[in-house]
This record gives sequence, C-alpha cells and structure tokens, in this order.
Amino acid sequence: MAKTTLDATDRKILRFLIKNARMPYLEIARECGISGAAIHQRIKKLEDMGVIMGSRLVVAPKSLGFDVCAFISIRVSDLTRQQDTVELLRKIPEIVECHYITGSYNLMVKLYCVDNEHLMRTIFDHILQVQGVSSTQTYISLNESFQREIHVDSLDD
Repeated sequence: MAKTTLDATDRKILRFLIKNARMPYLEIARECGISGAAIHQRIKKLEDMGVIMGSRLVVAPKSLGFDVCAFISIRVSDLTRQQDTVELLRKIPEIVECHYITGSYNLMVKLYCVDNEHLMRTIFDHILQVQGVSSTQTYISLNESFQREIHVDSLDD
C-alpha cells in the first residue's frame, strides 16, 4: 500500500477518532473548525484511501475468562503453500492475529485461551494438525504492559 500524505486537519481528525471512535462527527467538526459535511467527506476520503479501516469494539479478553495470551511462531514446511496454511489457521477461533515474520519461523500468531490446558489442546489438536505447519515455538504473555494505536503526530506534513 502506498504511503498517504495527510494534511493537518486529517491528522487532527485521526487523533480524535483514535482516542474515541464514538466521538460525534459534529463535535470533531467544531474542534477542527470545519463543517459537519466536511468532516463526513474527509472521513469518507480517509476510508477510501485505506487510512481508516473501520472502527471496532475492543473487548478485554480476561473479563470473559480468556486468562492466557500466547504468541506462537510457526515454521511452514512448504513456502509455496504458505497462504493455504494461513487460511487454515484463520479457522482456529482462538487465533486473533497472524503475521508473516522474518527469521527462522515464517508466521507469528497471537491467541487467547481460557487456561494452559486449553492452550495445549489448541496447539496439539489444532495448530500442529494444520497442513503445512512443521514446528512451533510458544511464548506465553505474563501481562500486557500497554496497547495503543499508531502515533499520528509523528507524520510529516
């Protein structure tokens, strides 16, 4: 995806939406000193350019009983079929993210499980059964220190 150049107003709009995606557009318009229609047009333009990829509700996994967060490095045996492996991993509901990575492994997944037993079953009964997965290495997160969106203020004019 090509890098997008944003003006100061676009960056200001993004800062408000990153902080609170539910902020009313008219309130953003007042803060930016432009009309409500202009806010709608700018947000639509940011969506069309792929800068904004929707908004989402963030759920705290621990509040629902998912007490184990793990990252698993996965080595794929046949790189020509790596995308097929990713599509099979996508079907495992515990996996919430999948990244292509550099190094001795090819993929890194993030997953949530209710306990270590659930994690073990997910690894052995699901991930290691996926065609193309040749080995894994698991890292259990002890505690998430922080999570945030990108820092819009660091963008150039």
